[in-house]
Amino acid sequence: MKILLGLMFSLMIFGCSSQSLDDYANSSPAFDVESYFKGPLQAQGIVMDRGGKVTRRFTVEMLGTWKDGQGKLEEWFIFDDGEKTTRTWKITKLSNGHYAGTAGDVVGSAVGESNGFALHWDYQLDLPVDGKEVRVTFDDWLYQVDNNVVINRSFISKWGFRVGEVILVITKK
Repeated sequence: MKILLGLMFSLMIFGCSSQSLDDYANSSPAFDVESYFKGPLQAQGIVMDRGGKVTRRFTVEMLGTWKDGQGKLEEWFIFDDGEKTTRTWKITKLSNGHYAGTAGDVVGSAVGESNGFALHWDYQLDLPVDGKEVRVTFDDWLYQVDNNVVINRSFISKWGFRVGEVILVITKK
């Protein structure tokens, strides 16, 4: 019985496939990060716990500027409990669809890559929780639906275990 349970567990673990940017190669519209994140944008989102329960809702006003491969994305968050926060990303376009980004609460540098209509970011973030900062990892996927809409799905993990998720719909103003 133990062997059967072990085999079933192994199949569940290894049978799950994760997405890759190559899954979106040659898809359209091609995600033009500089063009999309230029000018005013707005977003609505939810934060979910590891069980999928919505724990917070929020809106974001954004303003993006770009010059010579250097971008700045300012974000102003308002949460359903009245909390207000800001984040300013500084983004550098590298070669072949690669990007690097920094922000005040991002640990080190975020690394990103786009392919087809998708953009993938990986980074660590110091997240305020109950008066303390908790370092978590974001596995951030953005999908450009059309010229005016991007859907952002972020998986949040701590020590390799998923602890939450953020879903955000970003629209051009």
